Amino acid sequence: MYQVFHNQTIIQILTSDLKNKLLVQALVEGFSNARITKPDAIPDMPARLDAFLEAGYHGQMAWMEDRKAWRGAPYALWPEARSVVMLAESYAPNVDPLENLANPDIGNISVYAQGKDYHDIVKKRLKRLARWLIAEGGGEVKVFVDTAPVAEKPLGQAAGLGWQGKHTNLVSRETGNWMFLGAIFTTLDLEPDPAEIDHCGRCTRCLDICPTKAFVAPYQMDARRCISYLTIEHKGPVDLDLRPGLGNHIYGCDDCLAACPWNKFAVQASDMRYAAKDDLAAPRLADLVGLSDGAFRKKFSGSPIKRIGRDRFVRNVLYAIGNMGDASYLQLIAPLLTDPDPTVAEAASWASQRITLGAA
Repeated sequence: MYQVFHNQTIIQILTSDLKNKLLVQALVEGFSNARITKPDAIPDMPARLDAFLEAGYHGQMAWMEDRKAWRGAPYALWPEARSVVMLAESYAPNVDPLENLANPDIGNISVYAQGKDYHDIVKKRLKRLARWLIAEGGGEVKVFVDTAPVAEKPLGQAAGLGWQGKHTNLVSRETGNWMFLGAIFTTLDLEPDPAEIDHCGRCTRCLDICPTKAFVAPYQMDARRCISYLTIEHKGPVDLDLRPGLGNHIYGCDDCLAACPWNKFAVQASDMRYAAKDDLAAPRLADLVGLSDGAFRKKFSGSPIKRIGRDRFVRNVLYAIGNMGDASYLQLIAPLLTDPDPTVAEAASWASQRITLGAA
């Protein structure tokens, strides 16, 4: 009996030591925070996901439904995994993203998309940390960042990185809510950290600021009304009643993130590759509306914006121009009235009508 207890104690000491070194190494690699949870730590996730999908809140994002078995149950994604290392990397800006909203001739691009594509940066960090973990503790690993069917935010809360705020994003008392998340699944059995609890209190700033009223209730979002979804994921024309709410947002939206008071603790991004590239912090709509496919690809090479394509991006710019209502833009819109893409042509017609009616 003593020998068994002694061996278990040694194993616990070794795994505890490995965990401590792992968390330190995560900081060395450039992550802002790291915590550990178990693949089965979010048992309520399947029911939550089913309710979201049944309500139709996912809109055109069919991939959420196609892979819901994995997204709802991380342990099903890789049954051999025993631990999940959740990592956060800050991309907090050094300026207030809401300032651009007061300049209608400027296109508003989400902070995360103004620099180099975070998928490349975070995944390389994850792979380096995963290789270190294998060298130190053995076992097998798989790394995931955003594009895989992993419930990163619920797992982040279960690991103690933060809590899912009323805007459904992860919020941390140490780093605010400007966080990229990544996950390392491992066959190593590491001691989990305690889950974080909710600290939103009575605050509703994130809900109140949403221009399109995408939040049906605290902690519940209808993606079909979310500006990030509408400008990035939604294909084809955006509903007429939602277009005015887009304002000058042309790729994503940071309004609810920027409104969170916990950002007073935000850690500014340490990787300069997240800094705004060229003029993306405050691009002029006049410089964007006439982009050809080739010019669009060149301008947004290495940016997450590139994945939505020229047509959807120019559609968004045209909505912003229509919302601005400046007659001087009519000559820039005119060539797009006969654009080969029907959605772009319709957006140009809508913007032209909005400007003309406004001028009248």
